[in-house]
Amino acid sequence: MTSQVSSPAEQADGAGGAVVGGQRTPESPGGKEVRRLDRVIIRFAGDSGDGMQLTGDRFTSETASFGNDLSTLPNFPAEIRAPAGTLPGVSSFQLHFADHDILTPGDAPNVLVAMNPAALKANIGDLPRGAEIIINTDEFTKRPMAKVGYATSPLEDGSLDAYSLHPVPLTTLTVEALKEFGLSRKEAERSKNMFALGLLSWMYHRPTEGTEKFLRQKFAKKPEIAEANVVAFRAGWNFGETTEDFAVSYEVAPATRAFPTGTYRNISGNLALSYGLVAASQQADLPLYLGSYPITPASDILHELSKHKNFGVRTFQAEDEIAGIGAALGAAFGGALGVTTTSGPGVALKSEAIGLAVSLELPLLIVDIQRGGPSTGLPTKTEQADLLQAMFGRNGEAPVPIVAPRTPADCFDAALDAARIALTYRTPVFLLSDGYLANGSEPWRVPEVADLPDLKIKFAAGANHTLSDGTEVFWPYKRDPETLARPWAIPGTPGLEHRIGGIEKQDGTGNISYDPANHDLMVRTRQAKVDGIRVPDIDVDDPDGATTLVLGWGSTYGPITAAVRRLRGAGLPIAQAHLRHLNPFPRNLGAVLERYEKVVVPEMNLGQLATLIRAKYLVDAQSYNQVNGMPFKAEQLATVLKEAIDD
Repeated sequence: MTSQVSSPAEQADGAGGAVVGGQRTPESPGGKEVRRLDRVIIRFAGDSGDGMQLTGDRFTSETASFGNDLSTLPNFPAEIRAPAGTLPGVSSFQLHFADHDILTPGDAPNVLVAMNPAALKANIGDLPRGAEIIINTDEFTKRPMAKVGYATSPLEDGSLDAYSLHPVPLTTLTVEALKEFGLSRKEAERSKNMFALGLLSWMYHRPTEGTEKFLRQKFAKKPEIAEANVVAFRAGWNFGETTEDFAVSYEVAPATRAFPTGTYRNISGNLALSYGLVAASQQADLPLYLGSYPITPASDILHELSKHKNFGVRTFQAEDEIAGIGAALGAAFGGALGVTTTSGPGVALKSEAIGLAVSLELPLLIVDIQRGGPSTGLPTKTEQADLLQAMFGRNGEAPVPIVAPRTPADCFDAALDAARIALTYRTPVFLLSDGYLANGSEPWRVPEVADLPDLKIKFAAGANHTLSDGTEVFWPYKRDPETLARPWAIPGTPGLEHRIGGIEKQDGTGNISYDPANHDLMVRTRQAKVDGIRVPDIDVDDPDGATTLVLGWGSTYGPITAAVRRLRGAGLPIAQAHLRHLNPFPRNLGAVLERYEKVVVPEMNLGQLATLIRAKYLVDAQSYNQVNGMPFKAEQLATVLKEAIDD
């Protein structure tokens, strides 16, 4: 879904809990009042089989096409199919959309669509007073309520009096709307998510043509099912228009002042990362080879790249993690841009092969979509706890550069940056995304091809060293004096035969060497190569000369920036800096840290970046940590940062 927007401007982030800026407008043609809002946070919640992710995706797509800025937070059950109607089986999708620049999915929903008692109970604690709740009353019978511990119906016991409650028999209305199709009740009930989507689309004046087209394409082989879903969707819209329970609908204008002029589309982190890898291979004029074993939440990259054979992309679904990276490293040896994708448990299995890539000094991208751990941990939840594993999780001295995107759209640029480093310096590179970025989405400005970096490299073509007797030979470990990168020789090229393998090589010749002095030289040279990688200086946002700096990395960017905006709006000075490059650090980072009396480092781990900062720069960085599988909330960080400023 793409849209055109223009007129750049910067506005304060509205990422928070309450709808603000409500404005009465004349009645709609249907006789109902229409109110204008500047932002709204909606959460769809139900059983994992209720289609909440599809519902959220469709609402998001239509919102993107309308031109709003947006940010999403899908939240999946950790079990593949938890028992129906239970708290572990609740699936939700949160969407924050606005008429201005926003950074997070929002702290607290203004609207909750609860498809069953479990969905209500799992999410009610996040709602502010006055929030709207749309409840599927058909599911609030004795047995489903007992499953989640409701002794009495929350629809009748007064526990929801603080909210604006809309009881809607979604299932009954859907079945009634589809009776002409001759479907069984069970089949008809499956479309209740489309009824809910139609109702919310009416409430917030979302376009409908895209969803109807999507449904007809999705169920093209079952046209009756496609039309049933379209009818359910329209029935939900019509219900909102005609029922007396919904007396008000809302408008959120397009965010025309939030973005530079260009063509935009809604994009998730994994999709942006996939496109970035394809773009990198095209800009390098190299075939892209992905060796991967499916693992949540990285599998979407394998699925997406498998669609792009027309760009010279080859994907290999390996039998295990070790085979996946082995194939990718072999492809790199053969002259391809080798990539392997995984999550934290897979990185552990790949560690020996990553060390081999360090020793071979071949370009390789290791994409780690981090999730909650250790071990299997929380497969569908987010975390930033693989930083130290990426930094040190190999035997011996095996330095690997680390790049971390900050937003879903930034995954595209981070992939290009990681490829630049890998190709220029002949080294494996970690690309650390996480589940929050991978599954979340936001508007992305589609770049012009002419603006993409040139990543072309030169393969070794002939002899590069002259022996004392005048003989010209090829030395596989003769280095570029600026980058310390060794030549990349395509196997089978006459005259470029050389040794390969994990045993230490002699400097220059590449012959096997057990000489202690040579090993010391090679270890230090590989470290110097990584230390010398050129990365941009870190930018500091400090308009007021603050004494406190908040330093982040990766996906904490949105919540941190939203919290900083809140504090500045309240007149409190605070500086912000965010790291993309974690190994090596930007060269000016030490000088930046020295300028501030206090440095606060929020992380979704137990303080891994803070540990590195303390060790390298001897700075008493204050660590603020969260490991509950969910991203930070802006209000939460604003409170912590205010305490740091006041302390």
